[in-house]
Amino acid sequence: MRKEKQVTRRILDANASDLLAMSGRELLTSIRSAEGRTLAAEVIAPAAALLGDVTNAEVARAFGADIILLNMYDVLAPNIEGLEIGSDEEFFLRTYGQGRAASVRGDGAPSAISALKRLVGRPIAINLEPVDTAERLSGPQVALPEGRRATPGIAKLAIEQGVDMLLITGNPATGVTTSSIAESIRGIREAVGADPIIAAGKMHAAGSLADAGADLVDESIIERWIDDGADIVLIPAPGTVPGITPELARSLVEMIHSKGAMAMTSIGTSQEGADESTIRRIALWCKCSGADIHHIGDSGYSPGVAVPENILAYSIAIRGRRHAWRRMAASIAR
Repeated sequence: MRKEKQVTRRILDANASDLLAMSGRELLTSIRSAEGRTLAAEVIAPAAALLGDVTNAEVARAFGADIILLNMYDVLAPNIEGLEIGSDEEFFLRTYGQGRAASVRGDGAPSAISALKRLVGRPIAINLEPVDTAERLSGPQVALPEGRRATPGIAKLAIEQGVDMLLITGNPATGVTTSSIAESIRGIREAVGADPIIAAGKMHAAGSLADAGADLVDESIIERWIDDGADIVLIPAPGTVPGITPELARSLVEMIHSKGAMAMTSIGTSQEGADESTIRRIALWCKCSGADIHHIGDSGYSPGVAVPENILAYSIAIRGRRHAWRRMAASIAR
């Protein structure tokens, strides 16, 4: 008897077991099928956990995130604050040897990424940053450890650890430019292969004097990113970076879609700590722009995670209570 081909469930309806079994290409199809109702929440991996003994990723998942994006995750020295092995004293930063990479460690314990995925039941993305050493910055440059850099070797190691999506982007004051992002994508795609998801883009200037405001991104650089292997292009959400209007966002998203890629709008300007009405307005602007994925940043009350109520407000705005509450309520054991 011929086995029937399984249809990929849209991420809106997928349970944890569905999500964690998807390949990269299947996850892209699942996101596309949700028609602009996918929410990615960013958390700072080594930042203090908002609730102490629960990871910020678990908080974001509980309030409705479909995808968890780890910021400042060091592939060579993994540390996710609040993630423990066996006892309160055994945090990953203290138990990992330099360069441990596999989804299961040499001593049989799971990697930080695979352990987190078991807790949250969600796909995990991480930021990788291609620093432009020639870029003139608006202030002092932040030193970036090797394990956070967007290089083919680090990207491959991240995929081996269990990461589902790589976002090539830049944190504040790192000196990441749109050009350095472009220069990194092709090598990373060749290193990780065709299946893993690669996203690329900037949420803010990242300290660059050239990439700022409405000049942060243009169609020519977006086209280059996609041609070199990016599946998803990230742009600032309307109302976050000065000059990024709903009309400009819409035109950029139309171009991204015309090239066969998907678009992710982002709140990366600490407005994830704004009032709920602001969040809802940004959410609807992003949906009107045609965004496939909605990103909410990691600095609510302090760096670490968005104000949890704002994650929920965003979720309800783009998909209503029915789907927002289902995402919150469904057990990760399903």
